[in-house]
This record gives sequence, C-alpha cells and structure tokens, in this order.
Amino acid sequence: MSQLRIAEVFGPTIQGEGALIGEPTVFVRTGGCDYRCAWCDSMHAVDPAFRHDWANMSPDAVWQEVQRLSDNTPLTVSLSGGNPAIQDFAPLIQLGHAAGYRFACETQGSIAKPWFGQLDCLVLSPKPPSSGETVDWAAFDRCVAAGETAAQTVMKIVIFDDADYDWARVAATRYPQLPLYLQPGNDEVDPSVAVDPQVLADKLLWLVDKTMADRWFTPRLLPQLHVLLWGNKRGV
Repeated sequence: MSQLRIAEVFGPTIQGEGALIGEPTVFVRTGGCDYRCAWCDSMHAVDPAFRHDWANMSPDAVWQEVQRLSDNTPLTVSLSGGNPAIQDFAPLIQLGHAAGYRFACETQGSIAKPWFGQLDCLVLSPKPPSSGETVDWAAFDRCVAAGETAAQTVMKIVIFDDADYDWARVAATRYPQLPLYLQPGNDEVDPSVAVDPQVLADKLLWLVDKTMADRWFTPRLLPQLHVLLWGNKRGV
C-alpha cells in the first residue's frame, strides 16, 4: 500500500462550503498541489517549502486517526488539499466504506483518478481567472468521466469579481448535468489576519443581486460558512 502525504487530519467540524455545507466532517488534507492559485488559503498544504511538516502515512494510519477523531462514529470524511487527486485514496475509501463512513473529495479537476467513482460526493472546483490559473478543459472532462459512478458529482466555483462571474456562466454551459454551487471568495488568505464577516456578507449579497438581475437561477449560492463562523483560522 502506497504512503500518503498528509498535511493534517482534523475534526470533526462542520463542512464550511459547497454541496455538503453544514455537515459534520473529518478532514484529511493532503500535501502537494499542481496549482498555485493567487488567493490560495491553504499554502501550508501546497507549497513544498512546508513538506517537512507533512507526514508520510499509510492508509491504515490515516484511517486509525479518522476513527479516533470521530469516536468510531460513521460520518463524512472530506479529502482536500492541496490537490488530493495527486495521490491514491482508493485503499482509505475502501476501509472507511466498510465501516459505514462516507467520502467526499474536492479537487480542481486537473487530474482524474479511478477512485473518483467510489466517492459519495465528488466536488469539481475549476479555478476562475482571478486564481491566475488556466483550466485544462480536456483534463476536467476526464475528471467528470471518472466520477460518473460516484454517488454525486457537483461543480463549485468561487467568485471574486465580475470577470470570475462571467467566466462561471460560460463554464456552467459546458456541464449542464452538474449541479452548480457558487460562493464569494475570501480576499484575506493570511490565517493570522481577522476576517470581517460583513465584508463576506456584502460579497454574497453582490453575488445574489447579479444572479437575480441576470435571471440566472441554475446555481445555488452559498457563503463560506467556516470563515463567517471562525474567521481565517488555518485548518478549518
């Protein structure tokens, strides 16, 4: 069984965004990413400069930690990062499913893996122009195909500005079969800096006003709930 590079395992806490918002969750955050988004809020799991803080763990060791944190109570385990698609999570998913746990994964859709099809929820989150990254739609298509047997596959896009919003409307037309979730982005990425909840609330209202004015009723609009509740704390 291959080792997994793990930046942190934490929880249970509530899922703060996306299709499973509000759901009690244990997070398995991986180390390493093929993107360098301008507004990344988890650089401790992305930048190789932090690799000495990452742990090399077997799937069994990760599973034992998930069980310990959850008191052996089946709940949702979220695979995040970094980009969890870099690694092989099939053995961990198999261990968890055997015990009644559910598995979600959020990835930008740059790398497809066969284990996507074993997930209870695959969240594909293509990065808009404000990220500084360019989406490879052929790779994204492969991720969609890999997730065809997942219990649920959705698309989530973070919106920072008008350009992101316009880009999201075009992206949505490519994948009408995927439920779409939009959320306003958090400009402050330093975990030591407090976040003003009113600023995020205002950005959400801006997004609501834009979609309603455009009569765009397809997406579900969500806050970044974890930021509103706990601020910019690392690891939430």
